[in-house]
Amino acid sequence: MKSNRLAALDIGTNSIRCIIVEADQQGGFKVLDDEKSTVRLGEQLAATGTIAPQAVARAQEAMIRFSKLIKGMNVAAVEAIATSAVRRATNGEEVVATLARDLGAPIRVISGIEEAELAMASAQRHFDMEYKRYAVFDIGGGSLEITTALGSHIEECYSLDLGAVVMTEQFIRHDPVSVQDIRKLQRHVRETLKASLKEKLQLQTLVGSGGTVTALGAMAMTARGASYASIHGYEVLRSEVVHLLSMLIRKDIKERRMVAGLNADRADIIVAGLAVVEEMMDFFGANQLLINERGIREGLIVRAMEKHKLIPQSSSPRTWREAALQFARSCHADELHSKQVARLALAMFDELALPFGMKKTDRKMLEAAAILHDVGYFIAYGSHHKHSYHLIRHAELFGFTPHEREIIAQVARYHRKSLPKKKHDPFQSLGEHDRHRVERLGGMLRLADGLDRRRNGAVQTIACSFGGTHFTARLGGTEDMSVEIFGGTSKKDLFEKAFGMAVVFEVEE
Repeated sequence: MKSNRLAALDIGTNSIRCIIVEADQQGGFKVLDDEKSTVRLGEQLAATGTIAPQAVARAQEAMIRFSKLIKGMNVAAVEAIATSAVRRATNGEEVVATLARDLGAPIRVISGIEEAELAMASAQRHFDMEYKRYAVFDIGGGSLEITTALGSHIEECYSLDLGAVVMTEQFIRHDPVSVQDIRKLQRHVRETLKASLKEKLQLQTLVGSGGTVTALGAMAMTARGASYASIHGYEVLRSEVVHLLSMLIRKDIKERRMVAGLNADRADIIVAGLAVVEEMMDFFGANQLLINERGIREGLIVRAMEKHKLIPQSSSPRTWREAALQFARSCHADELHSKQVARLALAMFDELALPFGMKKTDRKMLEAAAILHDVGYFIAYGSHHKHSYHLIRHAELFGFTPHEREIIAQVARYHRKSLPKKKHDPFQSLGEHDRHRVERLGGMLRLADGLDRRRNGAVQTIACSFGGTHFTARLGGTEDMSVEIFGGTSKKDLFEKAFGMAVVFEVEE
């Protein structure tokens, strides 16, 4: 047995998920295996009140397979939970006992409120919601869990019987879905939300998890023509949810199985699931949905790590800056140099932000790119700027969406060597606005990197001024600045191209 290996199983209404991880000494973990089996425990549950024998047989088959996998990977501890279907079924206890024997480990039936708390525990590891009022939700086959929060403070938790399987069986009678079916479903969701939630909060952002949400993220990403390494942290707008739902309603199940980004085994329940998500966004007035690919399973892993004392105190980053620094340290980056480059680049940004219409988000991404620009040294010195791009693009950076990670990665990629070119496919895949953004932020980072040529913080002060056709950087320090000015001069090319003005260096007497 490996004492730092854990397995978590989530036995839901639609599927059973098994994830096996290996904890590290910093309080994080590496996923060794992640498997899903669509067993549909909730099939006809609403009509009969029991879990059908054929559904139990499918679940047993999956559980025996998971048991062998867990034993083969020398897992030290297993945390298994059962949720909505088992809670509602009259034979739920009997089913849990059967599956526990097949698994060789106890299975705990948890409440909807605990489900909501687990989803929240996962979301708080990945999304920077400091000072924001928001809601985290998880939609499964049987139930919908919602947690409202302000920053790190949880306000209320709710568990509602609005899962994708339950809503499908209760309201979807036709294929393709009829207008009457979808209107009845939507009205039911609206009335349930109004009756259950104590107040109608106005929230700009929701964080969602569960099969419906990950399918939504994959479809939206495909529709946009994007190809990020993962949908985790991906942003979906309410308008995209409305358009996807409208498109899916017009298709029959065979056509839905062919929709890009949608897993075929979810084609029969996706319409109901998306209808619930859309009504929830409307209820809260939310325009943005962030995809949490981890959800309840990760929350379960985190709780298990706490239980087995595998998480050191204060191990998880609480801000995006801490997360960036933590990742840079894991790649053995030169932290003093990175912080110096960030300081110089931000001084330039603060002078140019207003005349060039740059936003706070741009400043945040520039600072992150400066902290991370040299992480590629971890792989090799040669072409380390390209290695930095790939490392950042695939990093799990708390507080950044996949789109923002892509921008940060490209800004870091252009801190040295060639400028953006037409043959650079990742750069050309960006929209025009983002290409300008990469050039401007990359120009400032590139110039700042040149001004720390000796990596010794020689430039102690920098006063920037914008004069229309010229940008003046007045440098102060106790050492000779000739090497820094040489470095800045050799790396001012992208800055001058992006902003359309010449860079001039002056040294304080």
